[in-house]
Amino acid sequence: MVGREYDLVGNPLGAVRSTFEKAIEAGGSNPEPSFLIDGKDWGATQLFHQFLLDQPSALSQIPILDRTSLPHLQPNTLVRYRGMVQDMLGNEFYVGVHKNGEGSWTTNKFTDVSHLPLGTLSENTRIWERRLLYCVPVPGQNLWAESYSESVTSPCSNVMSPHGEKRSRDDCEDMDFQASDQDFQGSTSAKKMRENMHCPLLLRSEEHILHGSTSNSDMVPFDIKSLSCLVKIYDTLESELKLNDVFEFVGLLTFDTKLAAEDDTCDELCEDELVHLPPRKVPRLHCIVHRKLAIHDFLSASLTLEPKSSLVKGVRESLLKHLTSVLGNDDLAAQFMLMHLLSGVHTRFGLVAIGKLSLNLTCFSKEILTVFGNRIKVAVANLVPFTMCMPLTIDHLNSASLAPAKDYQTNRLVSGPLQLSEGTHLIVDATELQTGTLNSVGVENVRLLKTLLESQKVDYDFKYYKMEMAADAQVLILSEGKSNILPADVILPFHPQAPGVSEYVDMEALKAWRCYLATFRSLQHSIDSEMQKIVEDDLVAARQSDRSLGSSDFSRLLTMSRLVSISFGETCLSLEHWQMVMEMERLRRERSKPKIVIGH
Repeated sequence: MVGREYDLVGNPLGAVRSTFEKAIEAGGSNPEPSFLIDGKDWGATQLFHQFLLDQPSALSQIPILDRTSLPHLQPNTLVRYRGMVQDMLGNEFYVGVHKNGEGSWTTNKFTDVSHLPLGTLSENTRIWERRLLYCVPVPGQNLWAESYSESVTSPCSNVMSPHGEKRSRDDCEDMDFQASDQDFQGSTSAKKMRENMHCPLLLRSEEHILHGSTSNSDMVPFDIKSLSCLVKIYDTLESELKLNDVFEFVGLLTFDTKLAAEDDTCDELCEDELVHLPPRKVPRLHCIVHRKLAIHDFLSASLTLEPKSSLVKGVRESLLKHLTSVLGNDDLAAQFMLMHLLSGVHTRFGLVAIGKLSLNLTCFSKEILTVFGNRIKVAVANLVPFTMCMPLTIDHLNSASLAPAKDYQTNRLVSGPLQLSEGTHLIVDATELQTGTLNSVGVENVRLLKTLLESQKVDYDFKYYKMEMAADAQVLILSEGKSNILPADVILPFHPQAPGVSEYVDMEALKAWRCYLATFRSLQHSIDSEMQKIVEDDLVAARQSDRSLGSSDFSRLLTMSRLVSISFGETCLSLEHWQMVMEMERLRRERSKPKIVIGH
């Protein structure tokens, strides 16, 4: 247990230096303990780990670092920060320990300034090393997924309450989605849709509810709390921290507004990268404890869904009903949408990413897009934590830089729209994509999108070479016809009808759906020997009746079988679920056949 002598939140440096002095004393006659040479932990990190493990409320005592809390936080106090590793700035050397005027060792670990001018380096100093990470808020993070930071910071206190004074989402009343008249101008069918449509949507923030038509910017709203951060990492293997991973960091804040205003390059042993990250704009966090975050960590629900439980069936049915309503009573599209939202890369075999299921909904005329485009975008954004929208036009392809690229002048990685964290849902709106000429930039962007869809990889541009980075994004394409440049796994013509009146969606249902998708997306799955024989026989029969079927089709059917099984919470494929897959595929192919119109 942590003793009362340590104020780990308000004075973490005191705890660090106290443990350092005790470790020196424990060394006795040993003139140079090993940690003086390499800077490895002497017990300080373990102290903070124990603090977080032994006290369930310990994490809630630590203030959250964001733009709204920053003015109220004191330097050299403990804070926590969630973000994606957007750039890795290499290593930084600093004066880890030095001898003071009394001849005793003093540590500078977890601080920015060494307290010694460079010219005084001698046998009485030791140079240590730390890693630099530039972290940003997770791209496309929806506001409902930021509940961990919805506490209120008092200007008079460094301790942030886990429950803010603002009204919680659970206390808010759900409101229905009402589209404006201009959204439904057009045919008689569109007017019928307007008369019957009543689609409940979810909360956008603590006090606001999404209603009315929404633009792309609404799907990825600017969050005034968002804040970039330079994280300094100690005693961690390189393999534990990767580009685009999402972490929660707990460490010392060294943002000093007075010092930053006087000198943006205050670090004495400063790498070139830091010159372009002035302290007045990018606070420094010296990480003591960190953990990699998964989708579950962004959910506020405490619901536990066990595979094969009766609860799973009910959650699945209610979610499928909701998706069917959103998709205009197109039941087949809703079933494919459910599989799509459960998909994700779980294995890689060479260039093949197994588990992905990108979906291309076609037949999106301007009228259908007006009615259903935003409904789909909003519905997805309310179900998964991270969503992005990409409008696709010839001009956009010819001018945008979709992949991250290295800027050697600033020695920084410049992010692009395709630098996404694991589990991000990407909607590509290709309805405005017209015939045109692609320049070299456009051709490269098309190749990037194709590679993402086919192998879930993105090539980062380092000017002299390309670096292939693994991705795991759910890609949904909305287009008028089958896209020739975006090869989706499933192509399904969208056939909406009058949506009808749908029920309100309460917060408990939303939490259950989010938890359901996050839980079963990574569920393990297998096919026993008996079912393997049935599947093989059916695939052979399908190939004999249609010679156009290839290995990619069989792979897709196997992926669909897994997704249907896990949607029921099943870990092994059953005959019933395999037959469901084959029937859905039959209906999809039937719908995709060109219609023959016989003239009179």
